[in-house]
Amino acid sequence: MTTLLLRHADLLITMDPDPDKRIIKDGAIFVRDNVIEQVGPTDELPKEADRIINARGMIVLPGLVNTHHHLYQTLTRALPAAQNADLFRWLKTLYPIWAELTGEAAYVSALVGMAELILSGCTTTSDHLYLFPNDVKLDHTIYAAREIGIRFHASRGSMSLGESQGGLPPDRVVEDEDAILKDTQRVIEAYHNPDRYAMIRIVVAPCSPFSVSPDLMRESIALARAYNVHGHTHLAETLDEEVYCRERFGKRPVEYAEELGWVGEDVWYAHGVHVNDEEIALLARTGTGVAHCPTSNMRLASGIAPVRKYLRAGVRLGLGVDGSASNDSSHMLAEARQAMLLQRVQGDPAALTAWEALEIATVGGARVLGRDDIGRLAPNMAADFIGFRLERLPYAGALHDPVAALVFCTPQQVDLSVINGKVIVENGHFTHFDPEPIIRRHNALARQMVERAHARG
Repeated sequence: MTTLLLRHADLLITMDPDPDKRIIKDGAIFVRDNVIEQVGPTDELPKEADRIINARGMIVLPGLVNTHHHLYQTLTRALPAAQNADLFRWLKTLYPIWAELTGEAAYVSALVGMAELILSGCTTTSDHLYLFPNDVKLDHTIYAAREIGIRFHASRGSMSLGESQGGLPPDRVVEDEDAILKDTQRVIEAYHNPDRYAMIRIVVAPCSPFSVSPDLMRESIALARAYNVHGHTHLAETLDEEVYCRERFGKRPVEYAEELGWVGEDVWYAHGVHVNDEEIALLARTGTGVAHCPTSNMRLASGIAPVRKYLRAGVRLGLGVDGSASNDSSHMLAEARQAMLLQRVQGDPAALTAWEALEIATVGGARVLGRDDIGRLAPNMAADFIGFRLERLPYAGALHDPVAALVFCTPQQVDLSVINGKVIVENGHFTHFDPEPIIRRHNALARQMVERAHARG
């Protein structure tokens, strides 16, 4: 067994439900292997460990939890043809390029996105991979997660309705439904770890109501429940989607999802922008979660999710950076800031506080992913925590409230990241991973994908 001791943090933010235990001055964390054993003031914890980190001058808090992403989209950020499009036109523009995705590109783009996430404070991420052209497999993203050391919920997505069947994607990027279910079962059996502190979990994730059949939606959630894994899908993101669902199924998106069995504590949706009060009550009553993606919703002009109503109703709510072609970044702290500001723009300056934004980004995300071992700093929780140095230019004059400074001020990169008890980032740099060659390869692959798509016409 190995031990790690973080000492003398100026402020230790535990996210404990007890307000008196949420902020510890001169705080310390004692870790044995990958589990937190003690949390408290430095003078009350052990003095020795195999590894000691002096956190003086830092604010330390639980690692942030990203509940929705498409890591492969780091390859198609800021493409000119997709810069000013709504969701459906944006998808139609990008699908032909995404059809050129390869296994190597899926692996490299996952590394790039995960590196960006880690530096932004994220220690657990989900990813929704729903295209499997060429030689792409979910395995490629799992290999990347293992290499870089992030805690990972890998969603085996799917699309089965191509253009010839009334769907949005080109026929060449959709899959046979039997093949989808068979491969989903394969990756669950190969990689899913239900144990506490698991680093890899698998999620069953049909892309959306307009890219798969009702039968596949039903069979997917049945498969997920047979293996006791979670289900995830896009829902209620845009008004176009609402119109589509009404015309094709005669129901609103949430009503349609409920009919298909897609509600419950083992389900969460991406976006949930266009929902009414009755649907919010349904989500709260059934325990269905929502990944709020404010930057993406703004970028694609999709609307503003009713975050205050969700919180008031008790809906499980987390944050997602969403795909890096609709954000166009993977910065979790920036997403927390955006969530706070977007709720306020509607007229209430107290619509969402900095503290609430951080709660959604930590314990909220953990609940959405169905985990009770991450999101807080307490004994028997996973040793996932991050640190930001307070004596830096963007925080100058903001140390009256360092916790609020994290959200109100320009989002920064972490100085320290510990994931599963391992120091992944120290002094702002990765301890075991060099991003430079990966960035070069990533940019080359991104160019090649666009060139191949244009050559196909």
